[in-house]
Amino acid sequence: MARTLLLGVRLIGAELIGAELIGAGPAAGALEIEGERISWVGSADAARERLPGATVLELAGAVVTPAFVDAHVHATAAGLLADGLDLTGCDSARALLDAVAARVAARPGALVWGHGWQDQTWPDELPPRPALDRAAAGAPVYLSRIDVHSALASSALLDRAPGVTGAAGWSLTALSGDAHHRVRRAALTAVDTTTRDAAQAAFLADAASRGVAVVHECAGPDISSAADLAALRLRPGPEVVGYWGEAVRTADEARELVAHTGTRGLAGDLFVDGSLGSRTAALREPYADAPGCTGNRYLDPAAIGAHVAACTEVGVQAGFHVIGDAATDALLAGLDEAAAATSPGAVRAAGHRVEHLEMVDAAQARRLADLGVVASVQPLFDAYWGGLDGMYATRLGRERARGMNPFAGLHEAGVVLALGSDAPVTPLDPWAAVRAAVEHRTPGSAIAAAHALAAHTVGGHRAAGDRSPLAGRLLPGAPASYAIWDGAGPLDGAAGNPRCLRLVHRGVVLH
Repeated sequence: MARTLLLGVRLIGAELIGAELIGAGPAAGALEIEGERISWVGSADAARERLPGATVLELAGAVVTPAFVDAHVHATAAGLLADGLDLTGCDSARALLDAVAARVAARPGALVWGHGWQDQTWPDELPPRPALDRAAAGAPVYLSRIDVHSALASSALLDRAPGVTGAAGWSLTALSGDAHHRVRRAALTAVDTTTRDAAQAAFLADAASRGVAVVHECAGPDISSAADLAALRLRPGPEVVGYWGEAVRTADEARELVAHTGTRGLAGDLFVDGSLGSRTAALREPYADAPGCTGNRYLDPAAIGAHVAACTEVGVQAGFHVIGDAATDALLAGLDEAAAATSPGAVRAAGHRVEHLEMVDAAQARRLADLGVVASVQPLFDAYWGGLDGMYATRLGRERARGMNPFAGLHEAGVVLALGSDAPVTPLDPWAAVRAAVEHRTPGSAIAAAHALAAHTVGGHRAAGDRSPLAGRLLPGAPASYAIWDGAGPLDGAAGNPRCLRLVHRGVVLH
Protein backbone atom coordinates (compact mmCIF):
# COMPACT_ATOMS: atom_id res chain seq x y z
CA MET A 1 0.00 0.00 0.00
CA ALA A 2 1.29 3.46 -0.95
CA ARG A 3 2.77 5.58 1.81
CA THR A 4 3.05 9.37 1.87
CA LEU A 5 5.25 11.33 4.28
CA LEU A 6 4.61 14.98 5.07
CA LEU A 7 7.89 16.41 6.39
CA GLY A 8 8.72 19.62 8.20
CA VAL A 9 5.15 20.44 9.12
CA ARG A 10 3.59 21.93 12.21
CA LEU A 11 0.83 19.64 13.45
CA ILE A 12 -2.11 21.27 15.21
CA GLY A 13 -4.84 19.01 16.50
CA ALA A 14 -7.05 18.38 19.48
CA GLU A 15 -8.80 15.62 21.36
CA LEU A 16 -12.29 16.08 22.72
CA ILE A 17 -13.35 13.72 25.50
CA GLY A 18 -16.72 14.73 26.85
CA ALA A 19 -16.18 18.46 26.67
CA GLU A 20 -12.59 18.53 27.88
CA LEU A 21 -9.77 19.41 25.54
CA ILE A 22 -6.45 17.71 26.10
CA GLY A 23 -3.19 17.35 24.23
CA ALA A 24 -3.73 20.32 21.91
CA GLY A 25 -1.08 22.58 20.52
CA PRO A 26 1.45 23.00 17.73
CA ALA A 27 4.47 20.76 17.27
CA ALA A 28 7.08 20.45 14.51
CA GLY A 29 7.16 17.02 12.97
CA ALA A 30 5.99 14.64 10.29
CA LEU A 31 2.86 12.77 9.32
CA GLU A 32 2.67 9.48 7.44
CA ILE A 33 -0.40 8.35 5.52
CA GLU A 34 -0.97 4.85 4.28
CA GLY A 35 -4.10 4.35 2.21
CA GLU A 36 -7.09 5.87 3.98
CA ARG A 37 -5.44 6.11 7.41
CA ILE A 38 -2.77 8.03 9.24
CA SER A 39 -0.13 5.40 9.91
CA TRP A 40 2.46 7.33 11.91
CA VAL A 41 3.07 10.69 13.58
CA GLY A 42 6.44 11.81 14.90
CA SER A 43 9.39 14.12 14.64
CA ALA A 44 11.07 15.09 11.39
CA ASP A 45 14.26 13.35 12.53
CA ALA A 46 12.48 10.08 13.29
CA ALA A 47 10.74 10.26 9.92
CA ARG A 48 14.06 9.82 8.11
CA GLU A 49 13.95 6.13 8.92
CA ARG A 50 10.61 5.86 7.11
CA LEU A 51 11.73 7.48 3.84
CA PRO A 52 12.43 4.31 1.83
CA GLY A 53 9.41 3.45 -0.31
CA ALA A 54 7.44 6.54 0.64
CA THR A 55 6.29 9.50 -1.45
CA VAL A 56 7.79 12.48 0.35
CA LEU A 57 6.29 15.96 0.48
CA GLU A 58 8.76 18.51 1.87
CA LEU A 59 6.55 21.15 3.46
CA ALA A 60 8.84 23.22 5.62
CA GLY A 61 6.80 25.76 7.56
CA ALA A 62 3.39 24.47 6.51
CA VAL A 63 0.67 23.74 9.06
CA VAL A 64 -1.41 20.57 9.14
CA THR A 65 -4.78 20.44 10.89
CA PRO A 66 -7.58 17.92 10.83
CA ALA A 67 -9.98 18.67 7.98
CA PHE A 68 -12.76 21.01 9.02
CA VAL A 69 -16.39 19.95 9.39
CA ASP A 70 -19.12 22.53 8.80
CA ALA A 71 -21.99 21.35 10.98
CA HIS A 72 -24.80 23.33 9.33
CA VAL A 73 -25.13 24.29 5.66
CA HIS A 74 -27.71 24.72 2.91
CA ALA A 75 -25.64 23.85 -0.13
CA THR A 76 -27.97 24.63 -3.01
CA ALA A 77 -29.13 27.95 -1.60
CA ALA A 78 -25.54 28.97 -0.90
CA GLY A 79 -24.34 27.78 -4.30
CA LEU A 80 -27.06 29.68 -6.13
CA LEU A 81 -25.43 32.89 -4.95
CA ALA A 82 -22.44 32.18 -7.17
CA ASP A 83 -24.67 33.39 -10.00
CA GLY A 84 -27.43 34.95 -7.93
CA LEU A 85 -28.20 38.42 -6.67
CA ASP A 86 -26.08 39.32 -3.66
CA LEU A 87 -28.02 41.82 -1.57
CA THR A 88 -25.72 41.95 1.44
CA GLY A 89 -24.45 45.38 0.40
CA CYS A 90 -27.88 46.96 -0.08
CA ASP A 91 -28.26 49.92 2.24
CA SER A 92 -31.84 50.84 1.37
CA ALA A 93 -35.04 49.56 -0.17
CA ARG A 94 -34.32 51.76 -3.18
CA ALA A 95 -30.95 50.06 -3.69
CA LEU A 96 -32.62 46.64 -3.49
CA LEU A 97 -35.21 47.56 -6.12
CA ASP A 98 -32.52 48.99 -8.40
CA ALA A 99 -30.52 45.74 -8.09
CA VAL A 100 -33.59 43.68 -9.02
CA ALA A 101 -34.37 45.91 -12.00
CA ALA A 102 -30.79 45.65 -13.27
CA ARG A 103 -30.82 41.85 -12.99
CA VAL A 104 -34.17 41.57 -14.78
CA ALA A 105 -32.95 43.85 -17.57
CA ALA A 106 -29.93 41.60 -18.06
CA ARG A 107 -32.01 38.37 -17.99
CA PRO A 108 -35.61 39.21 -18.91
CA GLY A 109 -38.18 36.78 -17.50
CA ALA A 110 -35.65 34.55 -15.70
CA LEU A 111 -35.99 33.65 -12.03
CA VAL A 112 -34.21 36.17 -9.82
CA TRP A 113 -32.76 34.40 -6.77
CA GLY A 114 -31.42 36.96 -4.33
CA HIS A 115 -30.28 36.83 -0.76
CA GLY A 116 -28.81 38.86 2.06
CA TRP A 117 -30.82 42.03 2.62
CA GLN A 118 -31.02 43.47 6.13
CA ASP A 119 -33.48 46.25 6.77
CA GLN A 120 -32.89 47.24 10.40
CA THR A 121 -30.68 50.21 9.47
CA TRP A 122 -32.34 51.23 6.21
CA PRO A 123 -33.52 54.85 5.92
CA ASP A 124 -36.66 53.70 4.09
CA GLU A 125 -39.32 51.03 4.61
CA LEU A 126 -39.39 47.59 3.03
CA PRO A 127 -40.75 47.91 -0.49
CA PRO A 128 -44.41 46.91 -0.88
CA ARG A 129 -45.17 44.22 -3.43
CA PRO A 130 -46.37 46.62 -6.18
CA ALA A 131 -42.97 48.35 -6.08
CA LEU A 132 -41.17 45.00 -6.31
CA ASP A 133 -43.45 43.96 -9.17
CA ARG A 134 -42.52 47.09 -11.12
CA ALA A 135 -38.84 46.28 -10.71
CA ALA A 136 -39.47 42.61 -11.57
CA ALA A 137 -41.29 43.42 -14.84
CA GLY A 138 -43.19 40.14 -14.68
CA ALA A 139 -40.26 37.92 -13.63
CA PRO A 140 -40.47 35.57 -10.65
CA VAL A 141 -38.37 37.09 -7.87
CA TYR A 142 -37.35 35.54 -4.53
CA LEU A 143 -35.22 37.65 -2.19
CA SER A 144 -34.45 36.07 1.18
CA ARG A 145 -33.50 38.13 4.19
CA ILE A 146 -30.01 37.30 5.46
CA ASP A 147 -31.44 34.94 8.11
CA VAL A 148 -33.62 33.16 5.47
CA HIS A 149 -36.67 33.36 7.75
CA SER A 150 -38.46 35.96 5.67
CA ALA A 151 -38.36 37.02 2.04
CA LEU A 152 -39.66 39.47 -0.50
CA ALA A 153 -41.36 37.84 -3.48
CA SER A 154 -42.90 39.13 -6.68
CA SER A 155 -46.48 38.40 -7.68
CA ALA A 156 -45.23 36.23 -10.55
CA LEU A 157 -43.63 33.89 -8.02
CA LEU A 158 -46.57 34.03 -5.58
CA ASP A 159 -48.80 32.78 -8.41
CA ARG A 160 -46.75 29.56 -8.32
CA ALA A 161 -47.15 29.08 -4.55
CA PRO A 162 -50.54 27.45 -3.77
CA GLY A 163 -52.15 28.60 -0.55
CA VAL A 164 -49.67 31.38 0.13
CA THR A 165 -52.26 34.16 0.22
CA GLY A 166 -53.61 34.34 3.74
CA ALA A 167 -51.17 31.78 5.15
CA ALA A 168 -49.55 32.53 8.50
CA GLY A 169 -46.90 35.17 7.92
CA TRP A 170 -48.61 36.60 4.81
CA SER A 171 -47.83 40.26 4.21
CA LEU A 172 -47.76 42.81 1.43
CA THR A 173 -44.03 43.23 2.08
CA ALA A 174 -41.86 40.47 3.56
CA LEU A 175 -43.35 37.00 3.98
CA SER A 176 -42.52 34.94 7.05
CA GLY A 177 -43.69 31.72 8.70
CA ASP A 178 -45.77 29.34 6.60
CA ALA A 179 -46.23 31.92 3.84
CA HIS A 180 -42.46 32.12 3.43
CA HIS A 181 -42.08 28.34 3.46
CA ARG A 182 -44.62 28.06 0.64
CA VAL A 183 -43.03 30.71 -1.55
CA ARG A 184 -39.55 29.29 -0.93
CA ARG A 185 -40.71 25.89 -2.16
CA ALA A 186 -42.08 27.59 -5.27
CA ALA A 187 -38.77 29.38 -5.84
CA LEU A 188 -36.77 26.17 -5.48
CA THR A 189 -39.14 24.37 -7.86
CA ALA A 190 -38.43 27.11 -10.39
CA VAL A 191 -34.70 26.32 -10.29
CA ASP A 192 -33.96 23.90 -13.14
CA THR A 193 -31.78 20.85 -12.52
CA THR A 194 -28.87 22.22 -14.56
CA THR A 195 -28.76 25.36 -12.42
CA ARG A 196 -29.17 23.32 -9.24
CA ASP A 197 -26.37 20.95 -10.19
CA ALA A 198 -24.03 23.83 -10.97
CA ALA A 199 -24.89 25.51 -7.67
CA GLN A 200 -24.20 22.38 -5.66
CA ALA A 201 -20.92 21.73 -7.47
CA ALA A 202 -19.80 25.33 -6.92
CA PHE A 203 -20.63 25.14 -3.22
CA LEU A 204 -18.74 21.88 -2.65
CA ALA A 205 -15.70 23.10 -4.59
CA ASP A 206 -15.62 26.27 -2.50
CA ALA A 207 -15.91 24.23 0.69
CA ALA A 208 -12.96 22.06 -0.31
CA SER A 209 -10.86 25.12 -1.15
CA ARG A 210 -11.44 26.30 2.42
CA GLY A 211 -10.31 23.06 4.05
CA VAL A 212 -13.81 21.71 4.72
CA ALA A 213 -14.05 17.97 4.05
CA VAL A 214 -17.47 17.29 5.58
CA VAL A 215 -20.66 19.35 5.52
CA HIS A 216 -23.91 18.69 7.34
CA GLU A 217 -26.74 19.51 4.94
CA CYS A 218 -29.80 20.61 6.91
CA ALA A 219 -32.59 19.80 4.49
CA GLY A 220 -36.32 19.48 4.99
CA PRO A 221 -39.74 20.17 3.49
CA ASP A 222 -39.60 23.86 4.47
CA ILE A 223 -35.99 24.28 3.31
CA SER A 224 -35.36 22.28 0.15
CA SER A 225 -36.52 18.89 -1.15
CA ALA A 226 -35.67 15.21 -0.95
CA ALA A 227 -34.59 15.31 -4.62
CA ASP A 228 -32.25 18.22 -3.90
CA LEU A 229 -30.66 16.33 -1.02
CA ALA A 230 -30.34 13.11 -3.00
CA ALA A 231 -28.55 14.92 -5.84
CA LEU A 232 -26.20 16.66 -3.41
CA ARG A 233 -25.19 13.44 -1.65
CA LEU A 234 -24.09 11.89 -4.97
CA ARG A 235 -21.72 14.71 -5.90
CA PRO A 236 -17.95 14.29 -5.72
CA GLY A 237 -16.06 16.42 -3.25
CA PRO A 238 -16.60 16.93 0.46
CA GLU A 239 -18.67 14.32 2.25
CA VAL A 240 -22.30 15.31 2.71
CA VAL A 241 -24.02 14.22 5.91
CA GLY A 242 -27.72 14.72 5.32
CA TYR A 243 -30.39 15.64 7.84
CA TRP A 244 -34.12 15.99 7.25
CA GLY A 245 -36.12 18.44 9.37
CA GLU A 246 -39.59 16.94 9.56
CA ALA A 247 -41.39 15.97 12.75
CA VAL A 248 -42.71 12.46 13.41
CA ARG A 249 -44.93 11.07 16.14
CA THR A 250 -44.08 7.38 16.19
CA ALA A 251 -41.11 5.08 15.72
CA ASP A 252 -42.70 3.63 12.57
CA GLU A 253 -42.96 7.13 11.06
CA ALA A 254 -39.33 7.77 11.95
CA ARG A 255 -38.16 4.55 10.29
CA GLU A 256 -40.16 5.27 7.15
CA LEU A 257 -38.93 8.85 6.83
CA VAL A 258 -35.28 7.97 7.40
CA ALA A 259 -35.53 5.19 4.81
CA HIS A 260 -37.22 7.54 2.32
CA THR A 261 -34.73 10.38 2.68
CA GLY A 262 -31.58 8.33 3.35
CA THR A 263 -30.56 10.81 6.03
CA ARG A 264 -28.41 10.49 9.13
CA GLY A 265 -31.25 11.75 11.29
CA LEU A 266 -34.48 13.70 11.51
CA ALA A 267 -32.79 16.85 12.65
CA GLY A 268 -31.26 20.09 11.42
CA ASP A 269 -33.73 22.84 10.62
CA LEU A 270 -36.77 21.25 12.21
CA PHE A 271 -38.15 24.57 13.36
CA VAL A 272 -39.19 25.16 16.93
CA ASP A 273 -39.09 28.88 16.13
CA GLY A 274 -37.64 31.32 13.59
CA SER A 275 -35.00 34.05 13.72
CA LEU A 276 -34.37 37.25 15.62
CA GLY A 277 -33.76 39.32 12.50
CA SER A 278 -37.19 38.47 11.13
CA ARG A 279 -38.74 38.71 14.63
CA THR A 280 -39.90 35.10 14.39
CA ALA A 281 -37.65 33.66 17.12
CA ALA A 282 -39.86 32.70 20.09
CA LEU A 283 -39.28 34.93 23.12
CA ARG A 284 -40.52 34.87 26.70
CA GLU A 285 -40.89 38.65 26.61
CA PRO A 286 -41.72 40.85 23.60
CA TYR A 287 -39.14 42.23 21.18
CA ALA A 288 -37.68 45.54 22.30
CA ASP A 289 -38.41 47.08 18.89
CA ALA A 290 -41.83 45.45 18.38
CA PRO A 291 -43.98 45.66 21.53
CA GLY A 292 -46.44 42.79 21.77
CA CYS A 293 -44.50 40.56 19.38
CA THR A 294 -43.00 37.39 20.87
CA GLY A 295 -42.22 35.57 17.63
CA ASN A 296 -43.42 32.27 16.18
CA ARG A 297 -43.84 28.88 17.82
CA TYR A 298 -43.90 25.99 15.38
CA LEU A 299 -43.54 23.01 17.74
CA ASP A 300 -44.78 22.66 21.31
CA PRO A 301 -43.15 20.49 24.01
CA ALA A 302 -45.51 17.58 23.30
CA ALA A 303 -44.55 17.49 19.61
CA ILE A 304 -40.87 17.86 20.48
CA GLY A 305 -41.09 15.06 23.03
CA ALA A 306 -42.91 12.73 20.65
CA HIS A 307 -40.31 13.34 17.94
CA VAL A 308 -37.35 12.77 20.25
CA ALA A 309 -38.92 9.65 21.75
CA ALA A 310 -39.65 8.19 18.30
CA CYS A 311 -36.12 8.86 17.05
CA THR A 312 -34.63 7.53 20.29
CA GLU A 313 -36.56 4.29 19.92
CA VAL A 314 -35.34 3.86 16.34
CA GLY A 315 -31.78 4.85 17.24
CA VAL A 316 -31.44 7.87 14.96
CA GLN A 317 -30.63 11.45 15.80
CA ALA A 318 -33.37 13.97 16.43
CA GLY A 319 -32.67 17.66 16.39
CA PHE A 320 -34.24 21.08 16.18
CA HIS A 321 -33.69 24.68 15.14
CA VAL A 322 -33.86 26.71 18.37
CA ILE A 323 -33.01 30.39 18.78
CA GLY A 324 -35.26 32.27 21.21
CA ASP A 325 -35.43 31.66 24.96
CA ALA A 326 -39.04 30.47 24.76
CA ALA A 327 -37.97 27.96 22.12
CA THR A 328 -35.20 26.74 24.42
CA ASP A 329 -37.81 26.29 27.16
CA ALA A 330 -39.93 24.20 24.79
CA LEU A 331 -36.92 22.14 23.73
CA LEU A 332 -35.97 21.27 27.31
CA ALA A 333 -39.56 20.45 28.23
CA GLY A 334 -39.81 18.18 25.19
CA LEU A 335 -36.53 16.46 25.95
CA ASP A 336 -37.69 15.79 29.49
CA GLU A 337 -40.93 14.30 28.15
CA ALA A 338 -38.92 12.04 25.82
CA ALA A 339 -36.61 11.01 28.66
CA ALA A 340 -39.64 10.08 30.76
CA ALA A 341 -41.18 8.12 27.88
CA THR A 342 -37.95 6.22 27.12
CA SER A 343 -35.16 6.85 29.61
CA PRO A 344 -32.50 9.51 30.17
CA GLY A 345 -29.86 6.94 29.23
CA ALA A 346 -31.59 6.11 25.94
CA VAL A 347 -31.90 9.79 25.04
CA ARG A 348 -28.25 10.33 25.92
CA ALA A 349 -27.12 7.35 23.84
CA ALA A 350 -28.94 8.62 20.74
CA GLY A 351 -26.74 11.73 20.57
CA HIS A 352 -29.44 14.21 19.58
CA ARG A 353 -28.52 17.70 18.45
CA VAL A 354 -29.77 21.28 18.50
CA GLU A 355 -29.01 23.98 15.93
CA HIS A 356 -28.09 27.57 16.86
CA LEU A 357 -29.20 27.58 20.53
CA GLU A 358 -28.62 31.31 20.83
CA MET A 359 -30.53 32.02 24.06
CA VAL A 360 -29.78 29.44 26.77
CA ASP A 361 -29.05 29.80 30.47
CA ALA A 362 -26.58 27.89 32.63
CA ALA A 363 -29.12 25.47 34.13
CA GLN A 364 -30.46 24.62 30.68
CA ALA A 365 -26.94 24.09 29.37
CA ARG A 366 -26.24 21.61 32.17
CA ARG A 367 -29.44 19.70 31.40
CA LEU A 368 -28.55 19.52 27.70
CA ALA A 369 -25.13 18.14 28.64
CA ASP A 370 -26.76 15.58 30.95
CA LEU A 371 -28.88 14.37 28.03
CA GLY A 372 -25.92 14.21 25.63
CA VAL A 373 -27.25 16.87 23.25
CA VAL A 374 -24.66 18.35 20.88
CA ALA A 375 -25.01 22.05 20.07
CA SER A 376 -24.36 23.05 16.46
CA VAL A 377 -23.54 26.75 16.76
CA GLN A 378 -22.51 29.56 14.40
CA PRO A 379 -19.89 31.95 15.81
CA LEU A 380 -20.22 34.36 12.89
CA PHE A 381 -23.73 35.17 14.10
CA ASP A 382 -22.09 36.98 17.00
CA ALA A 383 -19.51 38.63 14.76
CA TYR A 384 -22.29 39.93 12.50
CA TRP A 385 -25.01 40.82 15.00
CA GLY A 386 -23.61 40.72 18.52
CA GLY A 387 -22.30 43.47 20.79
CA LEU A 388 -24.10 46.40 22.31
CA ASP A 389 -24.72 48.10 18.96
CA GLY A 390 -25.69 45.12 16.83
CA MET A 391 -28.96 43.64 15.63
CA TYR A 392 -29.38 41.57 18.80
CA ALA A 393 -29.35 44.70 20.91
CA THR A 394 -31.84 46.37 18.58
CA ARG A 395 -34.24 43.45 18.68
CA LEU A 396 -33.81 42.46 22.33
CA GLY A 397 -32.36 45.40 24.20
CA ARG A 398 -28.82 45.41 25.55
CA GLU A 399 -29.46 43.33 28.66
CA ARG A 400 -30.89 40.32 26.83
CA ALA A 401 -28.37 40.74 24.02
CA ARG A 402 -25.51 40.19 26.48
CA GLY A 403 -26.60 36.59 26.96
CA MET A 404 -26.59 35.64 23.29
CA ASN A 405 -24.51 32.72 22.03
CA PRO A 406 -22.82 31.85 25.37
CA PHE A 407 -20.19 29.50 23.97
CA ALA A 408 -18.04 29.54 27.09
CA GLY A 409 -21.00 28.73 29.29
CA LEU A 410 -22.06 25.83 27.07
CA HIS A 411 -18.52 24.47 27.02
CA GLU A 412 -18.14 24.79 30.77
CA ALA A 413 -21.46 23.00 31.28
CA GLY A 414 -20.16 20.04 29.29
CA VAL A 415 -22.10 20.56 26.07
CA VAL A 416 -20.15 19.37 23.04
CA LEU A 417 -19.97 22.22 20.50
CA ALA A 418 -19.86 21.81 16.73
CA LEU A 419 -19.15 24.91 14.66
CA GLY A 420 -20.81 25.71 11.37
CA SER A 421 -21.80 28.55 9.07
CA ASP A 422 -25.50 28.09 8.27
CA ALA A 423 -24.41 29.11 4.75
CA PRO A 424 -25.75 31.16 3.02
CA VAL A 425 -26.69 33.02 6.24
CA THR A 426 -22.99 33.51 6.96
CA PRO A 427 -20.14 32.48 4.66
CA LEU A 428 -18.60 29.04 4.83
CA ASP A 429 -15.27 30.17 6.29
CA PRO A 430 -13.95 27.93 9.08
CA TRP A 431 -11.04 30.12 10.14
CA ALA A 432 -13.36 33.12 10.38
CA ALA A 433 -15.66 31.02 12.57
CA VAL A 434 -12.76 30.03 14.82
CA ARG A 435 -11.76 33.67 15.10
CA ALA A 436 -15.34 34.75 15.91
CA ALA A 437 -15.59 32.13 18.66
CA VAL A 438 -12.31 33.36 20.15
CA GLU A 439 -13.20 37.05 19.78
CA HIS A 440 -16.78 36.88 21.01
CA ARG A 441 -18.21 40.38 21.35
CA THR A 442 -19.56 39.71 24.84
CA PRO A 443 -16.93 39.41 27.59
CA GLY A 444 -16.93 35.98 29.15
CA SER A 445 -18.62 34.19 26.26
CA ALA A 446 -15.54 33.44 24.14
CA ILE A 447 -13.79 30.08 24.02
CA ALA A 448 -10.09 29.38 23.64
CA ALA A 449 -8.67 28.94 20.15
CA ALA A 450 -7.86 25.29 20.79
CA HIS A 451 -11.44 24.64 21.89
CA ALA A 452 -12.76 26.42 18.80
CA LEU A 453 -10.55 24.33 16.53
CA ALA A 454 -11.74 21.18 18.29
CA ALA A 455 -15.37 22.23 17.87
CA HIS A 456 -14.84 22.74 14.13
CA THR A 457 -13.18 19.35 13.68
CA VAL A 458 -13.84 16.74 16.38
CA GLY A 459 -17.10 18.42 17.40
CA GLY A 460 -18.42 18.20 13.86
CA HIS A 461 -17.89 14.44 13.81
CA ARG A 462 -19.51 14.14 17.22
CA ALA A 463 -22.52 16.11 15.97
CA ALA A 464 -22.94 13.52 13.21
CA GLY A 465 -22.94 10.70 15.75
CA ASP A 466 -19.31 9.60 15.31
CA ARG A 467 -17.96 9.01 18.80
CA SER A 468 -14.72 7.35 17.72
CA PRO A 469 -11.81 8.73 19.77
CA LEU A 470 -9.88 9.10 16.50
CA ALA A 471 -12.44 11.09 14.49
CA GLY A 472 -11.11 14.52 13.61
CA ARG A 473 -7.64 13.89 15.04
CA LEU A 474 -4.08 13.61 13.77
CA LEU A 475 -3.20 10.28 15.36
CA PRO A 476 -2.08 6.87 14.08
CA GLY A 477 -5.12 4.89 13.04
CA ALA A 478 -7.28 7.96 12.44
CA PRO A 479 -8.83 8.53 9.00
CA ALA A 480 -6.48 10.45 6.73
CA SER A 481 -8.62 13.59 6.75
CA TYR A 482 -6.44 16.65 7.00
CA ALA A 483 -5.69 20.05 5.52
CA ILE A 484 -2.33 21.66 4.77
CA TRP A 485 -2.11 25.43 5.23
CA ASP A 486 0.40 28.21 4.66
CA GLY A 487 -0.13 29.37 8.26
CA ALA A 488 -2.42 28.92 11.24
CA GLY A 489 -4.36 32.18 11.10
CA PRO A 490 -6.16 32.87 14.40
CA LEU A 491 -4.10 30.23 16.19
CA ASP A 492 -1.00 32.26 15.33
CA GLY A 493 -2.71 35.53 16.20
CA ALA A 494 -2.68 36.53 12.53
CA ALA A 495 -5.33 38.95 11.27
CA GLY A 496 -5.92 37.08 8.02
CA ASN A 497 -6.88 33.52 7.23
CA PRO A 498 -4.33 30.98 6.01
CA ARG A 499 -4.60 29.53 2.51
CA CYS A 500 -5.50 25.88 2.06
CA LEU A 501 -2.73 24.24 0.03
CA ARG A 502 -4.15 20.72 0.06
CA LEU A 503 -7.22 18.96 1.47
CA VAL A 504 -7.45 15.20 1.88
CA HIS A 505 -10.43 13.22 3.18
CA ARG A 506 -10.09 9.52 3.93
CA GLY A 507 -7.01 9.41 1.73
CA VAL A 508 -8.63 11.15 -1.27
CA VAL A 509 -7.35 14.56 -2.38
CA LEU A 510 -10.29 16.97 -2.61
CA HIS A 511 -8.33 20.18 -3.20
